[in-house]
Formats: sequence, structure tokens, C-alpha cells
Amino acid sequence: MPVTEEDWQELSQDLPDAADPVITKYLQGRDALIAEEKKQRSDANFRKALSPIARKACAVVARIRDEEKRAIWNPSLEEALASTAGTTGACLHPGMMFTHAKGLMERTRLWRIVRRMPKGALLHAHCDAMVQFDYLFDVLLSTPGMHILSPDAHFADGEARRRGVVQFCFRERDHVDDCPSIWTPDYVPGTPLLLTKMADEFPEEGGEGGGGGGRKGFLAWLKTRVTISQTDSVEQHHGVDHIWRKFMNCFLCLGTIIHYEPIWRAFLQRLMADLHDDGVSWAEVRFTWALNYCRAGVEKPEPDHRHMVIAFQEEVAKFKAEHPGFWGARLIWTAIRRLDTRAIVEDMDHCITIKMEFPEAVAGYDLVGQEDLGRPLRDLLPELFWFRKQCAAEGVELPFFFHAGECLGDGDATDSNLFDAVLLGTRRIGHGFSLYKHPLLVDLVRDRRILVESCPISNEVLRLCGSILSHPLPALLARGVPCAVSNDDPAILGQDAAGMTHDFWQALQGWENLGLAGLGSLAENSVRWAAFEDQTADEWSRDIREASLGSGTKAQRLKQWGVEWEKFCLWIVDEYGEQYLDGDEE
Repeated sequence: MPVTEEDWQELSQDLPDAADPVITKYLQGRDALIAEEKKQRSDANFRKALSPIARKACAVVARIRDEEKRAIWNPSLEEALASTAGTTGACLHPGMMFTHAKGLMERTRLWRIVRRMPKGALLHAHCDAMVQFDYLFDVLLSTPGMHILSPDAHFADGEARRRGVVQFCFRERDHVDDCPSIWTPDYVPGTPLLLTKMADEFPEEGGEGGGGGGRKGFLAWLKTRVTISQTDSVEQHHGVDHIWRKFMNCFLCLGTIIHYEPIWRAFLQRLMADLHDDGVSWAEVRFTWALNYCRAGVEKPEPDHRHMVIAFQEEVAKFKAEHPGFWGARLIWTAIRRLDTRAIVEDMDHCITIKMEFPEAVAGYDLVGQEDLGRPLRDLLPELFWFRKQCAAEGVELPFFFHAGECLGDGDATDSNLFDAVLLGTRRIGHGFSLYKHPLLVDLVRDRRILVESCPISNEVLRLCGSILSHPLPALLARGVPCAVSNDDPAILGQDAAGMTHDFWQALQGWENLGLAGLGSLAENSVRWAAFEDQTADEWSRDIREASLGSGTKAQRLKQWGVEWEKFCLWIVDEYGEQYLDGDEE
């Protein structure tokens, strides 16, 4: 029965207030327990070593974050912002789905701060999926001799344009007048047609893209062929395999654009410029072989791709000379994990040959593609042991940087790639999304100092988690696992920028325990675990632990990053301290 007012008055007299000694003692014990847990975090030492200026900067950012959490990310603004932020039907909240939040996050004060942050090294990104498509398509259309083709069908109707594979190539002679248009049913599959003419003739009823006819409509349509749209990313009922099919088709198109020398060189310059502008000083980009790379003015692909690596090194050297603050870039050689044994072994042999000739260009080896549908590492043990034996025989250092645990499984063959990656001596783990399910492996990865290359937005868009709030990276950080944040495939997945600000912002706004100090620790980790030079396993392990005390390349880079971090923190305090710091904190 309901409690009467008289009874409530009597009962409430026995309630202790907040100052009660029992409550006070409880809260002290509670605070001590939380503090003890935080000592185990991977960023604990970084936080302990923060300078006074950095501590003030962290306090400023925490207050800005809380202010924007209340003022911006709340349901009362939904209707007012729906038309500009693309959030129709969404409930605004910190850490909401990236595809809904992107337009709004880029207008926040927190965005301005994170954009300016020195982010260290980009350790996990796939080269083809890095540069903004508006720029890339402009280069494509302005490059003489570029042709368009469809290998297996015409693009005469909307359904064909939605599902067909579009590719590009260089041809010395323009093929147009004597061939049916690619936009008609009479098109002969595989026939290259002059790109500029086909772009101008794009039909008014263009289907996906919504750009109408002509070149504008063509560009809108082409972007749908190389990006995961907001609709693609939120249609969860289609499942992981469905989104991966669209994802891989994006690469089939992009490779035919980028792997032509004039576009390749322009692409690299834009990639490094975008990274540099975003506060990224070093990049290790994964590149999948084999591929059809052609020199300028040549239709036939290079048989061994030597020239592609030479062009890569030349463009990196050129950019470094013009931008002294940029440290450089290396390639991580990758092969598609679905290939058969012969193809894998031939690829490995080619990797070793290129490494011997261009040791500074290639940092290591990996296997890529959807783990659920590819061969697990256990199945690839003969090839991997052969590879390691051949590297030793040739005297080359090609460590593993394996993708592993980029899946939702628990105990299946894909999830078990994590065990093999650790046992095979991988120096870093790409994604490691399912790692948190394995307490023994978590301890091994932590104790062996294996870094997890986490890509939060990629994991969300490719349907491993609903939003940053359900991402497992905080669980790994809490257990002391070293981690760094990367962007994976930003041009395809919706960031539309080569830098890492979107992923850094999502982590900062989405995870209460992280803060600016935690973000700084992730950036410092990226420098500490970067492969600036070839190192044996022993050298690598020692350098991870003691780099900041030495005088080698990694020690120098850590010191350089530390200087930029302090400058960044000072800028935050100068810019926002008066507004967000109390008098006693000044």
C-alpha cells in the first residue's frame, strides 16, 4: 500500500545524508578502487608524465567536450539540425553513428582542436582508399588517354549501372567513333572508350547518384561505385557479407584509376599533403599485389612493378624535401587471403625480390580481404613458414603485420586468426576487434607488446559494431593493451579525407575514460610502434621499451612528436584557457 506523508516523514529521518561518515568512507573506497583500476590502463604512464601545460589542456578539452555534449548532442536539436547534419530520424547523442554525425561533428569546437592535434603515424590504411574522390576524379578526367570500360556488361540501364563493374585504362588511340557507347545495350564488354566523351554522354536517367545527365551526373554516379553510402552502412539486415561485397567492388574500380603512373604520382602527392595537413607525420600504407600498373604513355602493364616502387620512393623524397616536418612513408606488402597456394607463394617471392632491391620502401607483409570468407592463417601455415625461411635465406627483414580478429565470431576459424597471429610473431595486429573476448590472448598481446591497430569508423561502417559506443577498444585500453587509432579506408568509408581526425574525434567524444591524455597516448603509441627502419625481432622489442631513452631514429621521432604535443597543448591553453579554466588553474 502507498506510504503516507506521515509515514514518509518518519522514515526519511533515518536516511543518512551525503556527509554521513559511512557514506564518506564508502565513497573513499569507491574512488580508491577506480584509481587502482586506472593504474592498469595502457595510457597510465603517459598520463602520469603529463606536463603542467598538458594537464591544463586536458582540463580545457574535457570541459569543451562536456559543454558540447550538453549543447549539441541532445535530442532537442534534432529537428533544427536534421536538414544540415543529415540526421533525419536519428536521435542525437555523443558517439552516435558516424554516418549520421559526420556533418555536425565537423562544425564543433572539439573538431577544431582534434584537427590540429599532432597524430604521429598512420599505421593501418589501404593505399587505394585514401584520397578524396573529387580530387581523384578530376585528375582522372584531365589525364590524356584515359578510357572507361566494363569487363562483363553494358551500362544501359539503372540496374546495370548499380551492379556492373567499372574500370579504367590508358590507351594511345581513342576508341569512340567505331564502337557502341557504354551507355547502350550494344556495347561490347571489355571495349575501352574515351573517358571524357563517355562522361559527357552520361544519360539523363542516370540511376544512382542523382546528378542528372552529362559530366556532373557521371561524377555523381562514379562516386556511388567507390563509396559505402549512408544507406549501405545502416542497412544492418543485409549483414557483413553484403557490405563487404560492395566494399571489395570499390577497390576493383579504384585500382584501375590509381595504377597508372601520372595518376599514381599525383595521388601520392595529394595523399601526403592531406596527411601532413591533418597532423600525421608518417604513414605505413598497405598495398595489395599483384596489380596492373602501367608507366606513363604505356598500355601494357609492368611485369614486376619495380617502376611503381621507384615512383613511390621518388614522390616521398620529393614531398619530404618540400615539407621537412613530414617524416616519410613505407609500404606494407599485402596479398589477398583468398588466393590459392601457388598465387600466395608467387606473391611472397615477388615481395622478397622487391624488398631486396628496395629495402627502404617495404616495411613488412600482411594478408588482407574479408577474414570470414578468406583462408585463415592456420590454413596458410605452409606458405607462411616458407616465406619466413626464404627471408632468412636472403637476409631480408620482412616482419608480419597481420590483420586478425576483424570479425564478429567467437571461437570460429576467423576469430582464431588472433591465436596464429600472436604465435607467428606479428608485431602489430590489424583491427583485433574480437580480441577482447580472449582473456589469455589479451594478456599475451599486452605482455609481448603487440600493438593493436584499431580502426573504429571502419569497424562501424562495415557492420562490426553499431557505433563508437559499442566498440571494444576501451576494453583493451583498460587491460593495458597498447593500441593506436587508424582510419583504414577513409575515402571509401565516408570520412572523405585521408587524415585521422574523424576517428580521433569519435574516440574522444564517445569514450568518457579517454580524454585528451588518452588520445595523446594513442598518438604516441603510433610513433613508438612505427616501422621507420628494418629491425630484427630483438631490436624491435628493445626499441619499443627503450626508444625514448636512446638516440636512434625512433627516439628522435618520439622526441619530435613530444615537442609538437607540447606546442599543441600550449595552443589549447592560449586559445581557450581564459574561457574554460578557473582562476586557480591559470
